[in-house]
Amino acid sequence: MADRKLFAGAVIKRLRRTANMTQLALADALDISPSYLNLIERNQRPLSARLMLLLADRFDFDPRQLVADQPGGGVDGLGRRLAAPIFDDLVVDRTELEEWLIAAPNAAEAFVRLFDSHSAGGDDRAPETLDPFQLVRTEIERWRNHFADLDAMAETLADELRLGAADLYGAIAERLRVKHQLTIRILPETVLPDIVRRLDLHARQLQLSEMLDPASRTFQAAALLGEIEAQAEIEGLVSGADFPDKVSKRLYHRHLSSYFAAALMMPYARFLRACEQTGYQIQVLQRRFGASFEQVAHRLTTMQRVGARGLPFFMIRIDRSGLVSKRFAGASNASLVESAHRCPLWEIHRVFDRPLEERSQLIGLEDGSTWFTLSRAVQGVGTGVNGYFPEFAVGLGLSADMATGLYYARGIDLSTESATPVGLGCPACTRDKCPQRSAAPKNRTLKFDELESGLTPYNFVND
Repeated sequence: MADRKLFAGAVIKRLRRTANMTQLALADALDISPSYLNLIERNQRPLSARLMLLLADRFDFDPRQLVADQPGGGVDGLGRRLAAPIFDDLVVDRTELEEWLIAAPNAAEAFVRLFDSHSAGGDDRAPETLDPFQLVRTEIERWRNHFADLDAMAETLADELRLGAADLYGAIAERLRVKHQLTIRILPETVLPDIVRRLDLHARQLQLSEMLDPASRTFQAAALLGEIEAQAEIEGLVSGADFPDKVSKRLYHRHLSSYFAAALMMPYARFLRACEQTGYQIQVLQRRFGASFEQVAHRLTTMQRVGARGLPFFMIRIDRSGLVSKRFAGASNASLVESAHRCPLWEIHRVFDRPLEERSQLIGLEDGSTWFTLSRAVQGVGTGVNGYFPEFAVGLGLSADMATGLYYARGIDLSTESATPVGLGCPACTRDKCPQRSAAPKNRTLKFDELESGLTPYNFVND
C-alpha cells in the first residue's frame, strides 16, 4: 500500500454505515472536513497513511483489509476474473482496472458478483445444475474462512475441558459420555472398511476407524461435539448463506463442524501465541496441539480475529495429477489459490517422493508479487485400489514481505531478485524460453522458424 495511491471509498462508506455514523461524525473523529471525507468516499481523493491508521484504530481492523475489501477484491481480484478464457480477445491492463475502481466501484462489484454467479452455474439455472462446491467455497471466502462466533465458543469450551483433563481427546470423550450419553468406540478396518466415522444413535456410539491416527481421532470427536454444542451457531451460518440446494448446505455444515473441531484443538489465543513464539514452526505446533500437518496448515488460514490477527496464509491441497481438492485463500488474496492451473516449477509438485520433508521456496509471479511458500506431502486415510494409500501435497504461502519472522525463512534472501519465476499454469504464463512449457500461452501469436528449433514447440511473440 505504501507505493501506490489507495482509493477505498466504498470500504470507508461501508465501515461508516455499519457503525451508524454520519459523514459529519466520522469526519470529526478523523479530524478532517466533511467535504474532504465526501471526496474520499467518492474515490476522488486517496487515503493518506495517517487516515489509514486512524481508521484502523477507530474501527479496530488490519489496514491491509482496506485493500482486500476493495470492490471485487481490488485490482488483483478483477484481474483474476478477467483472466478467464471468455475474455481472451480483450487486453485490460492494470491501469485500466485501477481507473475502473476509482470511477465506478459499485459497477466493478456488480461485475464480480455476476461473474462469480455464472462461474458457479448461474442463478438463472435450476438449483440442481449449480456447482455446490463452488457455492460453498465462495461463501467461505466471503468470510475469509474466519468465523468469529465459532472460534470464541470453541475457545471457551477448550478452556473448560482443560480444567478436567490434560488430554483433550480424553476430555472430549468424557464430555460426550457424561453430557450427551455418547461413547466412543474404535472399530477394526474390516468393520468400517470405507468409513472413518459413524454415529450410531441406536447404540449411542461414535464409532471411529482404527485407521485414524490420534490427531484425526481427536478431530472427529471434536467435530461431533461441535455439531451438538454449537448446533445453533452452525445452523445460523448455514441458514444465513441462503444456499439454493441441500448439497451446498450439507457441505457448508460439514466445513463449519470441521472449523469448530480445529478451533477446539487449537484455541485461537493460545495457538496465535504459539505461532508467534515459534515463528510458525509447524512441527512444534503439531506436537504442542496434538494436530496433523494438514490440520495446522488449515488453521493458519483462519487467523483473522479483529485486534489479534495472525499472518494471512493461503493453503492449497493437490494430488499427484495436480487436481485441487482443497483451497483456502483466507485473507491472502493469492492468485496461486484461484488459478485453474499450476506451474511445475513450484516445489509443491516435488514433495511426493519425500513425504516427511518440508520444502520452502520463494516464488515470483508475473504480476510482480513475491510469495514465500512451504510444501509437504501428507497421506490420506484408508486404502484404494491394490492397497494404494492416498497421497496429497499441501502448500502454504504468504506474501514475501510478511515472511521475515518465519522459522522457515531464516537465512533466506526474500528479495524479489532471489525468487524462482513461477507462472499460473502454461496457458496463463507469458514467460518465454521456459523449457518446462507444456502449452502455448493464450493471447500470444506462435512463431515458427524452419531453420531453428527451440527448447519447446511453443515459441511465441510477446506482444
